[in-house]
Amino acid sequence: MKFLDQAKIYLKAGDGGNGCVGFRREKFIEFGGPDGGDGGKGGDLVFEAARNLNTLIDFRYQQHFKAERGKDGSGRLSAGRGGEDLVIKVPVGTEILSEDRETVLADLSEDGQRIVLLKGGNGGFGNAHFKGPTNRAPEHANPGLEGPETWVWLRLKLIADVGLVGLPNAGKSTFLSIVTRARPKIASYPFTTLHPNLGVATVGEQEFVIADIPGLIEGAHEGKGIGDRFLGHVERCAALLHLVDGTEEDVATAYKTVRKELKAYGGGLTAKKEIVALNKCDALDPETRAERLAALTKASRKKPFILSGVSGEGRDDIINALARTVAETREDENRDKGAKEFGAGS
Repeated sequence: MKFLDQAKIYLKAGDGGNGCVGFRREKFIEFGGPDGGDGGKGGDLVFEAARNLNTLIDFRYQQHFKAERGKDGSGRLSAGRGGEDLVIKVPVGTEILSEDRETVLADLSEDGQRIVLLKGGNGGFGNAHFKGPTNRAPEHANPGLEGPETWVWLRLKLIADVGLVGLPNAGKSTFLSIVTRARPKIASYPFTTLHPNLGVATVGEQEFVIADIPGLIEGAHEGKGIGDRFLGHVERCAALLHLVDGTEEDVATAYKTVRKELKAYGGGLTAKKEIVALNKCDALDPETRAERLAALTKASRKKPFILSGVSGEGRDDIINALARTVAETREDENRDKGAKEFGAGS
């Protein structure tokens, strides 16, 4: 399945049905009076988050969505039927943005979450609604109100616990393949990963999701390389695993380049908990390994892990550290959420 994380679509809620102009005409009833019914309400346009979806590819083939129009009223005070709501299902983690791509209209981050984005137009009043002491036989009715319409952008941000970041060819896809059952494309050239990949890692009874995004290069925030468009997929992560290629001559510069791009992107990525690992250490002799480990320690101001995707060195230590970090972060988030709900309730 092709991965698509952005789409522009047209939305229109249902128009309201027209009111009816009608009069009661029955034998032996001389002054039947008006009996025109009201029009039905137009259908709402609803978005629903669905866990079984993981891409916006469906919106490449259909970009226009219109809810059903309400039915017109009829005689004998019969009101028109309301139009059916149009429910659009999107993956969990989808943001709905206005046409300017800046204003967030909705954020569907939980399975089954629903939001009415556009409400259908109200149905028009029939002439029976206007009957009064001074107007016993009104001959007019209201038309239904038009449903609102707009263009919106859908932007998918994957729901993952850990985000893998690093320069191209830093070994992110290899790491994902050895700690999860994901099978991303792996090759010895840069930008092998062209779209995010997800995998589920297990430590004891704890499971967490790891997202691998395409590598960043200097100037990615200006659109160089694949750019930073995929960084949105790690905005919701509890932690970042920053892999640095140990075969690089200058590992400090490699680390700082990625951190610079994260800062330029924003989204709170630089504030997230970060675990740093010196990767591909199986290709280094002890002296070179120690030298580059010291350089990376100085640049990151934290103790990096030693990692090798080929030999598996350091894999268990990193996975356990990630599991602890994810658990601690989620506990803090749940505690803050509970405190906010308690404050709102009181």
